[in-house]
Order: sequence, then structure tokens, then C-alpha cells
Amino acid sequence: MWRVVEDIGPQWPPGGGDGTGPGSTAGGVLGAALFTGEHQHTLDAKGRVILPARFRDRLASGLYVAPGQDRCVDVYPVGVFEKRVEHLRSLPREHGGARGYLRVFLAGAQQETPDGQGRVTLPSRLREYAGLERDLTVVGSDDKIEIWDRETWEAYRAAAEEAFATLDVPFDFGTGR
Repeated sequence: MWRVVEDIGPQWPPGGGDGTGPGSTAGGVLGAALFTGEHQHTLDAKGRVILPARFRDRLASGLYVAPGQDRCVDVYPVGVFEKRVEHLRSLPREHGGARGYLRVFLAGAQQETPDGQGRVTLPSRLREYAGLERDLTVVGSDDKIEIWDRETWEAYRAAAEEAFATLDVPFDFGTGR
């Protein structure tokens, strides 16, 4: 269930197009937007979802939607998406897995700008990939947002919470060792 999360390199300074400019509540040690929380939403008949109000300011100037791991849709601030692509470009193209990941990720990605009500359109291919029909859960996930089918998220969360509750982490969070 738990995987090692890949290192996407150092973070960039606030205000660099990553959704952390003036007026943002983001920032912190790494300087990247921090998205947290779980929000229940619905998909409308036109394939749009309203972004949670607390995320809208950080995404108002634009975002990317892309296929996410575990059959969800990822929503990235533009700067975060660009950093992710920069990292993916650095992977060896001779490696079939890296090449395939880059292809699927970029083929499914689409740039969007939320409308005046904070809605973004999720392309039909991404909705199909993630099994999104009506009831959704929008999850803050560090520097991005994940959009899940509500039932799929609830099943995933239940298993993940059980693993989290019993996980023995051999890491001292106080000293970083």
C-alpha cells in the first residue's frame, strides 16, 4: 500500500507561478502551495467540478488536470506542473517505464482556467480513467489536488488509514534522521 514517493527536487521560491504569490496562505518551509483537507463535491452535466473555496485563489490564474496514480485526477498549479514535467524530462528516455509514464501523463494533461464560479472542466478521457460520474471527493495532497470518485476514495482511505495507524516509521521527525 505505501510506496516511496519520488523526489522531484528542490522547491522554488514563492510567487514563481506555483500558486503561492502575494495574498496566498501557502508558503512555509519549502515555499510550495500546500493543499490539505477532504471535500465532497459533485460533477455537473457538463463535466465540471467546483473547486473548494479554500483552493481557488491559488488556482485562479490557471492549472493543469492530469491522470493521477491510483485512478484519480490530479490538479496542479501551473508552476508545480511545470516542475513535475521538468523532472520527468530528466528521466532516461531509454527506460521503457519512464517513457511510457511521460507519454500517458502528458497525453492526458490539459491546461484549464477556473471560471468565475471556481469550476473547471474535466476532460471526458480523464473522467473515464478515474471512473468519475457524479459524487466526487476532492483531496488536498501536498502541492496538488486529487479528484476521486467518492466510493473509490472511501475504500482507498479506509485501507490507507489502517496501514497509517499501524505503520512503524523508522524516522525521527524531530531531527530528520
